[in-house]
Amino acid sequence: MNRFDATFTALKQNNETALVGFVSAGDPDFDTSLAIIDAMASAGLDVLELGIPFSDPTADGPVIQRSSQRALENGMSLSRAMDMVAAIRAKHPELPIVLFSYYNPILAMGQNEFYAKATAAGADGALIVDLPPEEAPELTSQFDGEFPLIHLVAPTTSPERQKQILASAEAFVYLISRTGVTGSGELDTSSIAGHVAEIRDATSAPICVGFGISTPDHVRAIGSDADGVVIGSAFERIIEDGLDVPAELPEKLGAYVRDLKAACK
Repeated sequence: MNRFDATFTALKQNNETALVGFVSAGDPDFDTSLAIIDAMASAGLDVLELGIPFSDPTADGPVIQRSSQRALENGMSLSRAMDMVAAIRAKHPELPIVLFSYYNPILAMGQNEFYAKATAAGADGALIVDLPPEEAPELTSQFDGEFPLIHLVAPTTSPERQKQILASAEAFVYLISRTGVTGSGELDTSSIAGHVAEIRDATSAPICVGFGISTPDHVRAIGSDADGVVIGSAFERIIEDGLDVPAELPEKLGAYVRDLKAACK
């Protein structure tokens, strides 16, 4: 059983919602970022989405855009992120780690090298924002073993395309809660619940909802229908607001994870 299956199975047995957390690798610097992730994992984070900083993060709102820029300015790269994965894996052997990237850095590295380095470091799968499922085989055909590619389903995804995505869903389905970029807009929980139910009829994969989720109340509302919640901009906002005293960031992020995780139960 892979780490995704083990995690979601255990959470389901305990009637818990998965807390999936996104942070940009290397924000604000390598060592602080690693300490933040360690604190979050120790506080109860169930799945880590490790964002690979990119110069043109078109799906991300301003908070994550700025986090990518800070990380890039401090020397973060896809190769350096692999070093971070290895360090996280050494301390947290059971934590599922998703590499959250745009396709350009992977193309620059080379698909075979990406797969080899990611699996050697201990990553469990990838979510590539701008790689449509129709084009995904150009990457996944280079994989020599289990390394799921997680796809996004949006409110604007057509029924035909949604069916295609769900037919090959692995690890979990990432359901975007609304149109727009990360960190903006309001949550329509009734609409989200309806979309979750529709997807549940078409796949046995866990369903995690992201975009716009930031509070324990959000977690409770979404978690009553979905298997997991994805939070990113809210974590990065805490990092950005605490840049003047970076040594305090791991404790702050760990405390926030504990508050959110309490709402998952």
